[in-house]
Amino acid sequence: MALLARDLLAQETVDDTLGRITHAATELVEGCEAAGILIVQAGRVRSVAPTDQVVVDSDRLQERLAEGPCFDIARSVADERGFRITDFNDEPERWPAYVPAARELGLGSMMGILLYTDDEELGALDFYSRRPGAFTEASETAGWLLASHAAVAFSSARSHAQMQQAIDTRHTIGEAMGILMGSHRLTEEQAFGVLRRYSQDHNVKLRDVARRVCELGRLD
Repeated sequence: MALLARDLLAQETVDDTLGRITHAATELVEGCEAAGILIVQAGRVRSVAPTDQVVVDSDRLQERLAEGPCFDIARSVADERGFRITDFNDEPERWPAYVPAARELGLGSMMGILLYTDDEELGALDFYSRRPGAFTEASETAGWLLASHAAVAFSSARSHAQMQQAIDTRHTIGEAMGILMGSHRLTEEQAFGVLRRYSQDHNVKLRDVARRVCELGRLD
């Protein structure tokens, strides 16, 4: 786990980080045959870094039914931060529509843990097996350890990506302003005003307007 923590923080992109998290789940958590991260945004489900098609199928099923353990955790509709379905063949105490439908996908057991930091909740890290009773107390402990490291790495990678995007956007806008200043003899303030007005008038993001100027050397 210590080696994994350093490995996660060394990944270059958010996608690389997420892929390493789910791959590590199948390596380090006893009984885990497939893993993925479920994120809910505006009521829609995103399947992130799935290691198997059954992960995507399960996520889509929960979205369609508006019901399911990962769906509930990712939406923070319950106080729980983790769950375990020991055997999909048992009569479901919860999620009465999801459990029998998931059984038809070939799932035998399942476990999920909320990815969160002190500042934000990031989604649900989900562990799947086609075998009933695959997840033990040891599996759950390993899952929580992995989720703790994963949440920090995920949050850090996303913050870094957002910062890099902001820097890149600022650079692109500055380059576009320079082009307009040189071609139209505008001041810095006037050049920025041209970009902003075009953005507002055409309902196009400022960074996309600036990118167009950099690519074409003009706005029209």
